[in-house]
Amino acid sequence: MLFDKTDLPMTDNMLNFWKDNGYLIIENFKTNEECDELIRRSKELIEQQDFNNQQSVFDTISQTHNDDNYFLESGDKIRFFFEEKANLSENNIKTNKQYIVNKIGHALHDLDEKFINFSKTEDLDNIAKAIGFKDPLLLQSMYIFKQPKIGGEVVCHQDSTFLITEPESTVGFWFALEDANRENGCLQVASGGHKGPLRKLFKRENNKMKMEDLSNEPFPETDTFVEVKKGSLVLLHGRLPHYSCENKSPNSRHAYTLHVIDGKTKYLDYNWLQRPNLKLSGFKNA
Repeated sequence: MLFDKTDLPMTDNMLNFWKDNGYLIIENFKTNEECDELIRRSKELIEQQDFNNQQSVFDTISQTHNDDNYFLESGDKIRFFFEEKANLSENNIKTNKQYIVNKIGHALHDLDEKFINFSKTEDLDNIAKAIGFKDPLLLQSMYIFKQPKIGGEVVCHQDSTFLITEPESTVGFWFALEDANRENGCLQVASGGHKGPLRKLFKRENNKMKMEDLSNEPFPETDTFVEVKKGSLVLLHGRLPHYSCENKSPNSRHAYTLHVIDGKTKYLDYNWLQRPNLKLSGFKNA
């Protein structure tokens, strides 16, 4: 079911859909101009980088990075991660640098003015509180490119696997900066699957990453294609199994994601993402 920004503030119908399905789509949440501004800014950030000095590749299947330290130290920084299938030769980096990046993370919402303005709004604060947050805090941000022809498959997973609090509170705020459809690798979700167990836990141990199995229950089928227009906001419960296929189309699928936790919960020390130099802030603390 699709809702629209004009339906806000959150209605009982919206809240019931969220509780039953573990996701919620709000169309026209951001304007085309707001999306275009973030796209332009991502390109500027890439142009400013000398990628020959680092080439951290994100493997979307195993959910791992080939440079653990670069990844583990990115919680309070802006860092760049490459598509596994990208040509990272020196010449291609010079001539094709806009089409080799898989994602930028993980503190864009705190360190870049354009991303701060996009991320920290009263509307988002109201939504977070409507779905149960007492003290919503922005933990992580990612700009995801889903590059044409090479944008990698992201295997079925639950966000709470990677960002865990006690009790669990993680919710993803996923913004479509371009149209997302079946051809360019839109999200696929297991509607209602958030009611099942957390299957895995991604832990930091001695500055290494370890995946711990919690449940052998298989993921349900990701039965719902989240095909959305540019400017749509998709809320994703931390336990909701979701997936996206490889992008084999000629069109990119740019998206921006915020992961939010409740300040009234405990953020566990073994989380991979740590922010030693940045204090967490909320949607209204711009």
